[in-house]
Amino acid sequence: MVTITLIVVFLASVILTPLVRKFAFAIGAVDVPNDRRVNKKAMPTLGGLAIILSFLIGFVILPVDLSSFWPILVGAFVVTLVGVLDDRFELTAGMKLFGQFLAASVVVFGGNLMINYLTLPLIGQINFGWFAGPFTIIWIIAIMNAINLVDGLDGLAGGISSIVLISIAAMAYVLNDFIVFPLAMVLVAAILGFLIYNFHPASIFMGDTGALFLGYMIGVLSVMGFKNVTFISLIIPIMILGVPFSDTFFAIVRRLAQKKSISEADHSHLHHRLLALGFTHRQTVILIYALSALFAIGAFTFFISSFVGSIMLFILLLLALELLVEFVGWISPEYRPIINFFQKWMSNITKYRKNKRKTK
Repeated sequence: MVTITLIVVFLASVILTPLVRKFAFAIGAVDVPNDRRVNKKAMPTLGGLAIILSFLIGFVILPVDLSSFWPILVGAFVVTLVGVLDDRFELTAGMKLFGQFLAASVVVFGGNLMINYLTLPLIGQINFGWFAGPFTIIWIIAIMNAINLVDGLDGLAGGISSIVLISIAAMAYVLNDFIVFPLAMVLVAAILGFLIYNFHPASIFMGDTGALFLGYMIGVLSVMGFKNVTFISLIIPIMILGVPFSDTFFAIVRRLAQKKSISEADHSHLHHRLLALGFTHRQTVILIYALSALFAIGAFTFFISSFVGSIMLFILLLLALELLVEFVGWISPEYRPIINFFQKWMSNITKYRKNKRKTK
């Protein structure tokens, strides 16, 4: 029955997306090219509505009792409304943040969905107490903004979100969580139907409507899957979301280093840097998909490994991420400490060998 649901949701998304495209043009929800945009012509936004409507169809027909999940739907309605208004009228950053806070608060306090405690190695259990609610709200808002931030190229946010959701679904399946698993997969089916029209060259954008909704649902599902967490299981969703979180983190670091506002847009996100290196639009998206999949595989390996093995894997992933940051100039083209160290080291070895030959 779940398989049939996924097929229905996918087909619904395929059918609904062209209709949403016409609706976006009709109400003027159009993304006009400017110096911040990659698109060269006016593009309809609101594509996220097709994802949301398809997901709701799956939500209704899933053979799972979801009667107590009304807070999730109310929060989803709030974040959808914020996205639609922003795609049509361009809300201020403060208004968008308030809407995100409201949506997260509804699901956290209305649904009693909170990360209650954290168990650290050598320290033991740390109860969040009254801070459990605010911490969970911050977590969901952070994911919403992280997904929204990577929505810069055709198919990028949708593809990354699909990889993240498949990872969450796989871990939920291993944990016998048959609520998170079907919900995550239904959302994947809705995204895949939309990606037919959104992959480069796209005929419609998901807009903030889609990016905020996907971030909201990923945040909610990750909390449902890792509600009372250990140190290891806290790192897992962070690793799964490695690409959007890294892009957000380095954007903040980059802007602080340049003494700019952290909300100020720039052209140094990962996709911008890869395009600057000469990769095509499609190549850039596929490379970032591959990086997201690498993080997801690493997270799953982390999930099933021993504690020592998990820590070693985490360190290796951090080193790989650092090398990527330096290679693409994610913070700045001048930031290359490890690469410069190895270049200097190799240069010294070359000089030593030349001097050694001269002395013979």
